[in-house]
Amino acid sequence: MKRNFLNIVMLMLALSSLTIDNAFSQGLKMPAASSKQTITQDLGISQITISYARPNVKGRKIFGGLEPYGAVWRTGANGATTLTFSGDVIINGKTIPAGTYGLFTIPNKNEWTIILNKDSKQWGAYEYKQADDVLRFNVKPEQTKSKVETFTISFPEVTATEATLAIAWENTKVTFPIQVNQDAEIMASIDEAMKGDKKPYLAAAQYYLNNNKDLDKALTWADEAVKANPALPYPYYWKAQIQLKKGDKAGAKATAELGKQVAEKAKSDEYIRLNSQIIEKAK
Repeated sequence: MKRNFLNIVMLMLALSSLTIDNAFSQGLKMPAASSKQTITQDLGISQITISYARPNVKGRKIFGGLEPYGAVWRTGANGATTLTFSGDVIINGKTIPAGTYGLFTIPNKNEWTIILNKDSKQWGAYEYKQADDVLRFNVKPEQTKSKVETFTISFPEVTATEATLAIAWENTKVTFPIQVNQDAEIMASIDEAMKGDKKPYLAAAQYYLNNNKDLDKALTWADEAVKANPALPYPYYWKAQIQLKKGDKAGAKATAELGKQVAEKAKSDEYIRLNSQIIEKAK
């Protein structure tokens, strides 16, 4: 009887301790061991979003140590790193459909394997299955100029059609390009928009200029943009750029001079400078 009573008391004390611990933990605020980061990068008319956890070196040997060579790595900490593409992209020559993928890697001293896996909801790489890979390819690592204490994924270089993704930690960095081929979609969008009441004359002219399209059509649209906004300096600048690319230096100079006058009236230092640059080039 006495023993049963003591057992009941001990159980009550244990339950009481658990209740107190739970109460404290519910209000506990602690920094994560590996901070979380989500970044979104525009690429053409689509976006790339990366979500990952960022461990620190903390004096440890990382590659060939904490992260052994030849083993599949979650490429960060905690849950698997994810890559989300809002539109189709091209990686290592293969078209990857829009969607979310797990980003895994296999680090080695002289070569890394980059992996996109269709299972993006994994904790670490413990349940990783190669059968779920949608892409695998190899890249050469390079040594960073300085130590990268916090694991970092970034986009150091971005153009209208390509973004370079960089993975860096400790003294190692690997990079690979992510590309888009959206010209047909953009051209179709321009054609459709030109059927509407508010025609995107300037934006269409800029796209044609920057992508080596029909410059005569681009010039026609730039003329319309100037007519629609004669008190704005930037349509003159873009029209002059098109004329210069067509080889019409006299026309470019005349347009840029008008643009400079409008910019001076509008007190726009930027377009005073830009139109002046066109005038110099057209001499």
